Formats: sequence, C-alpha cells, structure tokens
Amino acid sequence: AAEVDPSSEPIADQLAALRAELDGSVAAALAAWDEDAAAYAADRMSYEVRGKKIEVDQYTETLSHNLVPKVAFPRLSGAADRARWLTQENLPGRFPYTAGVYPFRRSQEDPTRMFAGEGTPEQTNRRFHYVSAGMPAKRLSTAFDSVTLYGNDPALRPDIFGKVGNSGVSIATLDDAKKLYSGFDLLDPATSVSMTINGPAPMILAFFMNAAVDQQCEIHVTAHGLESEVETALQARYEDRGLARPSYRGDLPEGHDGRGLMLLGITGADVLADHVYADIRARTLATVRGTVQADILKEDQAQNTCIFSTEFALRMQGDIQEFFVDNGVRNFYSVSNSGYHMAEAGANPISQLAFTLANGFTFVEYFRARGMPVDSFAPNLSFFFSNGLDPEYAVIGRVARRIWAKAIRDIYNGDERSQKLKYHIQTSGRSLHAQEISFNDIRTTLQALYALYDSANSLHTNAYDEAVTTPTEESVRRALAIQLIINKELGLNRTENPMQGSFIIEQLTDLVEEAVIEEFERLSDRGGVLGAMERMYQRTKIQEESLYYERLKESGELPIVGVNTFLSDDGSPFVVPDEVIRSTDEDKHRQIEAVAAVQEMAKADSARLLDELQRVAVAGENLFAALLEASKVCSLGQMSDALFDVGGQYRRNA
Repeated sequence: AAEVDPSSEPIADQLAALRAELDGSVAAALAAWDEDAAAYAADRMSYEVRGKKIEVDQYTETLSHNLVPKVAFPRLSGAADRARWLTQENLPGRFPYTAGVYPFRRSQEDPTRMFAGEGTPEQTNRRFHYVSAGMPAKRLSTAFDSVTLYGNDPALRPDIFGKVGNSGVSIATLDDAKKLYSGFDLLDPATSVSMTINGPAPMILAFFMNAAVDQQCEIHVTAHGLESEVETALQARYEDRGLARPSYRGDLPEGHDGRGLMLLGITGADVLADHVYADIRARTLATVRGTVQADILKEDQAQNTCIFSTEFALRMQGDIQEFFVDNGVRNFYSVSNSGYHMAEAGANPISQLAFTLANGFTFVEYFRARGMPVDSFAPNLSFFFSNGLDPEYAVIGRVARRIWAKAIRDIYNGDERSQKLKYHIQTSGRSLHAQEISFNDIRTTLQALYALYDSANSLHTNAYDEAVTTPTEESVRRALAIQLIINKELGLNRTENPMQGSFIIEQLTDLVEEAVIEEFERLSDRGGVLGAMERMYQRTKIQEESLYYERLKESGELPIVGVNTFLSDDGSPFVVPDEVIRSTDEDKHRQIEAVAAVQEMAKADSARLLDELQRVAVAGENLFAALLEASKVCSLGQMSDALFDVGGQYRRNA
C-alpha cells in the first residue's frame, strides 16, 4: 500500500471542518455550478413566478449576427472565488439578490413609470392616457398638489386657493379619484397605480380602493342590465333635489372607454345587493395592484408633509397593513419607503440609502410588534430612491437588495418573497438646472443608465423643464424617449447583469454597504430611527450635506456644465420654456364647487360616518376599515379634521 503523508491529514481535517461550516445553500450552489453554467448557456430557460411558468430566450442577436446572452454567467474556476461570488453576488433572482430580485426582466413591458399630476382630475387623467398610450402595461404614478398633501379641501382661503391644482392634481372626494383613474382597467394585471401621498395617505388610499371597487360594480351593472336602477338612484339623489350630477368635464382622451364614470355621485353599495357588493369588494381588494407611499418617517426627516402626530400616523399605517393582512390584499404595497425626498433635500447617496433602509426596518419592527408575522407584510413593502451622478448611485440598488435580503433572512427569518427588495427610482430633480436647460436631458440619460443597469424595478425619467415648471407634453415625451431608447436601442442593455464582474462596481458595492452599516450604528447609538428623529439627527445631517453640496457648486469645486463651467458667451442665462403649466382660477373654482356639492349632498350621512370614525379611533379599532366607509361620502378635509380632534396634529420637536 502507498504511504500516507502524515502532513496531509491535518489539512484534510481542516478542509472537512471548513466544509462543515459552509452554509448549506452555498455548498449546494457550488455543487450545482456546472449544471447552472450549462443551463445559462442553453438557448431557452424557464422559471416560475408565483406558480406561473415563464419561458425566455436567453440570447439576442445583434445586427452583426452575434448572440449576446441576457445573463452573463461568471467564468470562475476556484471554489473559493465561486463561494465568495455566490454569497455576495449570485445570479439575478438568487439570494442575496445583488443583481436583481428576478431571474430575468419582464420581456412584455419596459420598467417605465412616469409621474404625472396637474390641475383637475380630468386634466391628469388625460396626461395618464397620453404617457401610457401604446404601452403594454399601464403604470400610473400620481403627483398630488400641496393642498391634498396636507389633507385639506380646495377652498377660497388665500393660503389654499393659489395652490389648488398646482404642481400636482387636486383630489378631495371619491368622485375625484374615480375621474382620475377612469378609462383604465384597475384590475388588469398590467395596470398598477402609484400614489405619492403621505400624511393623508389612509384617506387617499380609501378613495382609490373604493374607486376600484365601484369600477367593478359598474362592470357588474352593465353585465346584468341594471343601468336603469342606477339611473333611478342618481335621479333621486340629484335631479329630484335640484342638485347637479357630477360629471367628467371636457372630452375623453384618446383610448378612454368611459370605464369608471357610470357611478359618479353614487357607489356600488347604493345600487347592488349587499352580498353582491361584498363579493365584488373582496375580489377587488385581493386583485388590485399598486403602491401608496405612506412613509411618515421620511416626512419628518425630509419632506415635511406630516399632518398627524407621529404616534397616530404610525398607528394608521399599522391599521392599513393589518387590514391588508386580514382581507388578503397581497398585490398592493402599503408603504413605499422613500429616500427620494431626502436626496432632494440634500442628502448624499449614503445617507439617503441608510436612512431609507433604517426606516424600512423600523416599519418591520412596528408591524411585528402589532402581532403581524413578517411574511404577512414584508412583501407589501417597497422602496423609492433618487438617482444622481455620484458614483455611489451606480450601486444603490445592489446594496439595498443585499442588505435587506440578509437582514430579513438572518434576523427576521423571512421567506424568499419577503427577502426581495423591490424599488422604484426617479432621476434627480435637484440635478436639473434652469441655466442651459436643454443640458438636463443629458444628465437624466446618464442617471437612467445607472438605474437600468442596476435592475431597478421601475423608473421615472424627469423632464428637462422640471427645473422651472410642471412638465409639458413635449418635455414628457422627450423624457419618456430617454428610457425607450436605452431599452430598445442600446445594445449593452440587452444583457441584464452588465455590471456584474466589474472590479469598480464590486468595490463600490462593498464600500457603500460598509458606509450604510456604519450609519445604522450611529442611528442605533441615538435610540434607533425614532430616537434619532426626536434629536433631529436625520434632518440636521441632511441639511449639512445640502450646504456642503451648495458650497462646492457655488465655488466651482463641483463642476456643473452650463452652470459654473462651460458657460456660453452670454453667460448661460436662465431659459424660459415656451409653455409654463399653471392651474387656472377656473380650475380652482371648479374643484371648490365640486367639493361643496359633495358635502351638501351627503350632509346627514357624513356627520354620522365622521362620528363613527372618531369612535373607532378612540376605541383602538381598525381605522382603515372605517375610512373605507367614510370616504364614500366624506371629503378629504372633513376626514382630516375629524381625525385631528382624536389623533392630534403634527408638531415638530424643538
């Protein structure tokens, strides 16, 4: 027999010990490496999403007849290198999801979600139809005016009147919500609605859910020939009392089929049997897709549209999520943890990412403290980041996905669906400048490249004229074209993990991850997110970073083309666009009159429902369930005022 080298035994023992310590999933992935390599080299691959089998072609052919892989499989030979890559990178759709939460992008739609909101519900509805025309998926992202953001009704008050319908849409009643999203099938899997609203988010969400339910009730009415019953009910409610029936003002935009307008001024509950309405409501809640921002933590830290006391606002967010859990609302995101507003206020990419993730974990802790298992709500949490031109923005999604996945799995024992961080990203409004305004499209294009290469789940590209006005149709079309050209014309974007394997991308990812963890520790030292908020730590840090940026811009140390360098002969003047969008006085009065009409028509019912809303709040029952009923007849301002009395208004700590 051959002699055994005794010096090899300790090495073998050490190797066996190391293999025993190796994470089981990593060991399995190492064993399957060659099998995976062969699978990704094949012409086609299939995978499942929520039990649905999806097949994809794995190569695209260039004009030069080369076959380019959609996912480039790494060429690593050593077990150590492979293990390191599997734990820190891995393939798209595999833990820790650094390269993306899905194996492949959706081939049937682009990750486009354009933000829109101006004037009346009808005006914004027309813009929605304009930006989604020809798109296979209808992703509607809603900007609200400041009157709505602060939970008020349109009014003649001088501090309100001038803001009605400016820089966002005015929404104060259920009818407003119905008109806003009319002409879209809200239960179509290819339709989703995002609402950028925070302080009054529970009320606006209630409007939306009721609008979606009534749209399905309308379909039932038509299918069963019940139009005459609806007409009789509307006549009794309006004409017989001398009141004007609510209507969609102006022409319907191209592609609008009238869906969602039959039940203006009335609800499905008023015209259908209770059991029929209940069935439609349950089916709608289980199916409807969308997102409500509802991130009150970042409002305190950056944007300032807090209206209720922080404790009461958190309670209402918990009530929304609890209602979602109890009623099987699985396709709607109850919170969009948002860093965008922090970045717009001045936060650098590290602070934006760290504060946003920390806020997300705070919601996880709060919802768990209310007795909800992590897997019942974590899939309903989403994220929203700003993009910019700093190098850290190239990896913001990679770092966010990796940190979230590891924490949810290893700390909270969440399942795979809970581990997957999904986020929307918007190019930086702060990076747009009025000087040499046409250069803004170049900045936006570069930021869009960052986002798409980083596998963002959806993207909004800002219009170049947002530096001075609400975007026009011309500027929105150009902004949308930026995404479409990258998605449809840029060859490298056909590969879905183009940044994997880059030395600088991997190093940046590690640097940003480490910096974020260090910021977590500073927050922990101050009592966590809520403790730091009491000390105004986040606000102070954001302000300091904003001042630093402005100082560098002013001094020229931070070169900005057309602003402090590469100036034109006439000094790169401010450019006034051909069209500036502002809400007209006629639009404002129209909204004020519409709200007054709703309040007059529902006087008796609204008083009863507002009393019930306050009773539920005091009793500690679920407020969102009560808001779903109250929002059928009450205005936004009425509900806000009723809740102020029992929940308290927001007051910032000194």
